[in-house]
Amino acid sequence: MAFADHLLKAWYAGHPALALLRPLEALYRRVVLRKRQRFLAGESSSYRAPVPVVVVGNITVGGTGKTPLILWLIEHCRRQGLRVGVVSRGYGATPPQLPWRVRAEQSAAQAGDEPLLIVQRSGVPLMIDPDRSRAVQALLAAEPLDLILSDDGLQHYRLARDLELVLIDAARGLGNRRCLPAGPLREPVERLLEVDAVLFNGAAADNDEGYAFRLEPAALVNVRSGERCGVDHFPPGQAVHAVAGIGNPQRFFNTLEGLNWRPEPHPFADHAVYSAEALSFTPSLPLLMTEKDAVKCRAFAAADWWYLAVDAVPSPAFARWFDDQLTRLLPGHRQP
Repeated sequence: MAFADHLLKAWYAGHPALALLRPLEALYRRVVLRKRQRFLAGESSSYRAPVPVVVVGNITVGGTGKTPLILWLIEHCRRQGLRVGVVSRGYGATPPQLPWRVRAEQSAAQAGDEPLLIVQRSGVPLMIDPDRSRAVQALLAAEPLDLILSDDGLQHYRLARDLELVLIDAARGLGNRRCLPAGPLREPVERLLEVDAVLFNGAAADNDEGYAFRLEPAALVNVRSGERCGVDHFPPGQAVHAVAGIGNPQRFFNTLEGLNWRPEPHPFADHAVYSAEALSFTPSLPLLMTEKDAVKCRAFAAADWWYLAVDAVPSPAFARWFDDQLTRLLPGHRQP
């Protein structure tokens, strides 16, 4: 197990050795709190877009379901006639220049796996740049838009925002509730009191702390051919190799078990780079992966490789709340 995996396990399961990291945590907290204070006081420069900006982020390290929720937000806004664009850091991308407009035909190495997934699934205008304010300006110069969604970027204060949505994995929660490197938090837990809405991925119902949403398996898609099948394509009890290079691979493996299959788990690092050799497992079984992994594997996929497409399903109360925010942010907008 890699050091990062040991550290992640310690953050969520607890380990006395983490106490040794408390001095570094204190330094980290001072830095992030000062950064936040400078932003709130107007002491640091930030770009205010001429259209509303909605940040979809988290305060924890690791996956919380941001990409599926962004896809839901895109379609929800489009159904109301709104023109939506997305900006992203483009983690791991190697574009020839920045900012870079992501197109569906590009490679994941060039565009980044999550931005490419979003564009291939939705066709949304999407710009990547670690400087998200620059990405927003480039996107608005290229497209007439009503609303910008920022994929992550909660801590990127160079971009002013009109709405902050924070996602939390309901099963893992906030771990030991400590900041890096002694815990998984990017910002102190008190930051949650300042955001506009908190959503809990996998929660059974809304609660006083936030809204519930779940990831619902939608289809099995063949990585090589694009053939789309129902999630009953494999019979109950089917043994499969399961590949997940996401922030929380166990969530994917649990989903496959919930579909009554028997996954042989193969966790990889988040944003892992794959090859045919790295995914050659024995015995010979169908191989299932996440959609985020699939965008990096189409060029060398075998005939029995599939990805599980999932859709975010937020609670009705969140959908109503978000519609109210759209009305507030876009005074001329009228819901259909």
